[in-house]
Amino acid sequence: MERARARRRRLTLTVLAGLAAAGFAVGAVVGSGSGGSGAGGTGSSNGSGSGGDGSTGGSSTTEEPQPTLAETLRPGELAGERIVVSIDGTGLTPELHEAIAKGKVAGVVLFEADFPTRAAGRALIDEVQAVPRPRRLAHLPLLVMTDQEGGEVKRVDGPPEASAAAMSREGSAYSREQGRLTAANLKSLGVSVDLAPVLDVGRPGGVIADTDRAFGGTATAVTKTAVPFAAGLQAEGVAATAKHFPGLGSATENTDFEAQSLTLSRAELRSVDMSPYRAYIAAGGRLVMLATAIYPALSPRPAAFSHKIVTGELRGRLGFRGVTITDSLGSTAVAEFAGQREAAVDGAAAGDDLLLFDDLPSALAGHEALVAQLHKGGLKRAPFLAAAGRVLRLRAELGR
Repeated sequence: MERARARRRRLTLTVLAGLAAAGFAVGAVVGSGSGGSGAGGTGSSNGSGSGGDGSTGGSSTTEEPQPTLAETLRPGELAGERIVVSIDGTGLTPELHEAIAKGKVAGVVLFEADFPTRAAGRALIDEVQAVPRPRRLAHLPLLVMTDQEGGEVKRVDGPPEASAAAMSREGSAYSREQGRLTAANLKSLGVSVDLAPVLDVGRPGGVIADTDRAFGGTATAVTKTAVPFAAGLQAEGVAATAKHFPGLGSATENTDFEAQSLTLSRAELRSVDMSPYRAYIAAGGRLVMLATAIYPALSPRPAAFSHKIVTGELRGRLGFRGVTITDSLGSTAVAEFAGQREAAVDGAAAGDDLLLFDDLPSALAGHEALVAQLHKGGLKRAPFLAAAGRVLRLRAELGR
């Protein structure tokens, strides 16, 4: 009798153990998609998630995870989250109206011609933001950008009242205050992103230093005053954009007008030119612009089209989790490397979240190329979702 009871107890324990193991296996399968860093994960608040855009559902392990906003977009809308286009005085044309209405554009860039008066510039921005957008994107304002560095590069009157070089001479407190005043100036017009500050370490004879766009000739000087300017901008709700990674301080000509190959060593690029970006990233800088110069010590391709530089150096080595944007794709430096369609695909593959086009036809050609490569698998969906998610989060946060 006792032996029979013992056999029954052993049998019961064996069955229970089997059921427990099966339950664990089922739980592992059900829970495997409910977070983490995959394409459907929520990501962190600083934009690092793969496709994260703040639209996931609850965290219950017994429920199916809700798709992110990026995952719900149609291919054309998804590709549109990678596109920014210059207006440059042409106003809201029917073609631009249609592109915005179809979700093919995530933002616009404005220049002096768009601000014949402050009232006219404000009216144009209001008109652009009023264009009805696809249902899933209707609640998100477009990104509105301009280059308001100070000195020679200002698109609208008002702060900053000094060039980068002058701010550097005045010190960090002055630079931070100029950032705050600049943000107030831009916000009053409806601009949400300043394509500044320049983090290039100015070299003697370099075009950045010669035009007073450098905050200094050493990494320390640039960090001391450029980063406070960015902090001042962001304290007042305008996103800063550090440029031109990994550094244009030794370029003798603007890449808008001439291709540049900068023969600095990898050690110098990392210890000098990239150094201010560490402080900028630590301070919560929102965007980084990639240069279109070539850095042979790092890659044979222009920086904006180099996975080694965008993803390897900026994201991998320096840990940047914000939004990346190319320098102008209409520049001479880009034209010597690739056409607009190829530039769009190569930039997206390298890790650029936003592709900055000089005109709408080029932007639409780039958009078409992105959609085609998404369909073909030439661009991987997971990193594409991650990039779109970072842009969607930026749009949402700047619209608050």
